[in-house]
Amino acid sequence: MRGQERRWIIGLVAGLMLASGAAISPAQTVTKPNPDKPAIYDEKADTKALVEAAVAKAARDHSRVLVMFGGNWCGWCHKLHTVFKTEPKVRQALSGEYELVMLDIAAPGAEALMDEWKVERDKGVPYLIVLDERGVLVTRQDTGSLEEGDHHDPLKVAAFLQKHKAEPVEAAAQLESALARASSEDKRVLLHFGAPWCGWCHRLEDFLARPEIAAVMARDYIDLKIDVDRMTGAKEILARYPDAANSGIPWIVVLDSQGKPIITSESPKGNIGFPVEPHEIEHFVKMLKETARNLTTEQIESIETALQKSAETLKASQSSQ
Repeated sequence: MRGQERRWIIGLVAGLMLASGAAISPAQTVTKPNPDKPAIYDEKADTKALVEAAVAKAARDHSRVLVMFGGNWCGWCHKLHTVFKTEPKVRQALSGEYELVMLDIAAPGAEALMDEWKVERDKGVPYLIVLDERGVLVTRQDTGSLEEGDHHDPLKVAAFLQKHKAEPVEAAAQLESALARASSEDKRVLLHFGAPWCGWCHRLEDFLARPEIAAVMARDYIDLKIDVDRMTGAKEILARYPDAANSGIPWIVVLDSQGKPIITSESPKGNIGFPVEPHEIEHFVKMLKETARNLTTEQIESIETALQKSAETLKASQSSQ
């Protein structure tokens, strides 16, 4: 046991009492918020919305969602979160395999989710839930069994994450499915290669996943990401395109429904990756103009404008650091 911090109900009531300024009896002593530690939970977040966003991301990546229930008052929650961020084996197990969602047990909607997933409240917090890419419960885990003395054992945590990660998907099967859809829907395939460690790949994926961008692109393209690290046979598919060999990722190619390359992200100045510079954005727009059949001029211009605004935001952020 971890003393009163492990007691779910006392901790929840105490957290609410601290927030309201009400007195707490000696028997209900909990760890008060530490001003030296940043908050790791958003106490007012819409928990359902956070989970839905994570599941959507997991579906794109064929990964899983790791939900960690707890509260900012919980010292053991801070300890486990630190393990997630600093222990190499744990970081490796998390990277690319899970979307981490931190849910405060007193936040809106948290109780309903705990009921839905049959969280064992008597086991205290932090408490872990794993969901698959459809949002279906895979497993639940109290974290007392992951402890060793006054800390969480990184090897136990990493073993838990490895045990419940998603099975690798076949890159060839993903491509075959995308081409079949392209053929039946009379579209192209926008194929882009990425990896969990590639920041520019995530920027591209996040941009294409924006609702307003995805809705426009879906008029002409089946969006397909192939993860060169996590998908089986992905490097063999990448090797089909000689220009990609020394170009880095993200690398993009537009395919017709038969799998024939029409145009790639290789511009006269090299691979554009996620387009930020004017000549990179210009080449991405060229890719659309040469392959789109249903996008209007206005829609292509809207994507160009969105890329330009994204580039401005990124550059402003970099200059302020």
